[in-house]
Amino acid sequence: MGTEYVQQVLGRPLAVRLRRFVVVGAVAAAVQTVLLSLFVEWAGLNYLVGATVAIEITIVFQYVLNNAWTFRERRNDGRRAFLRGLLTTNVVRGSAIPIQLSVLFVLVEWTGVLYLLANGVAIVVSGLYRYALDSRFTWGA
Repeated sequence: MGTEYVQQVLGRPLAVRLRRFVVVGAVAAAVQTVLLSLFVEWAGLNYLVGATVAIEITIVFQYVLNNAWTFRERRNDGRRAFLRGLLTTNVVRGSAIPIQLSVLFVLVEWTGVLYLLANGVAIVVSGLYRYALDSRFTWGA
């Protein structure tokens, strides 16, 4: 495999979109982790309740970033399209919440992993699922 071939593969639209999705996801994961910590440590919420609230906040955050950058060639422009996309991503990503919370619960309760570390693992586990559904249904990619 030559360097030229690798550059060609990495420059394809799917590869570019996937890299951008991962960057947005990493930023959102950091935001979600900070929010989760604040909700649990400062507000005294149960870690699963705090995770649910943090996830919903980052769903909106990620939609805005992904719509503007990751899927900009398929961007949901205009108020109606933007709101329809926001609703769609909430349904798609909302369907991943049970996956993420289940992984979080199992890691914390059954294996004793710290909740913030377990949340990071849960984000990664549900990430490919979210990408596949979001790219198809929210942006029609």
